[in-house]
Amino acid sequence: MNLNQVTVPVPDIEKAIEFYERLGLKLIVKALPDYARLECPNGTSTFSLHRSDRKLAEDGIWVYFEVEDLDNYVNDLISKGITFDEMPNDKPWLWREARLKDPGNNQLILYFAGDNRKDPPWRI
Repeated sequence: MNLNQVTVPVPDIEKAIEFYERLGLKLIVKALPDYARLECPNGTSTFSLHRSDRKLAEDGIWVYFEVEDLDNYVNDLISKGITFDEMPNDKPWLWREARLKDPGNNQLILYFAGDNRKDPPWRI
């Protein structure tokens, strides 16, 4: 089994498309006003947006995107007007992470974990 895509709810598809394109994803399906699908810049995964007016709980959907050169990537996004809630920092679980919210209030974590992503020292 391989993860193909993740779909997140957003109230405004067009606004979310613009946001995710600034993050570096490429739009491949645009079915306004209810749906859009984007390709991740690396690998074969896709990411989709589904229009929803429902409010997310504060601890709702969390999506992780791994970025090899995290600090430079975050600085580039800041220069494009992206606002971060948490700048890149090292976590006790051996990942370096930066956090932000998308237009639908979904929690996004841009991170770099290297070998620790699937093979941390405490792996079973």
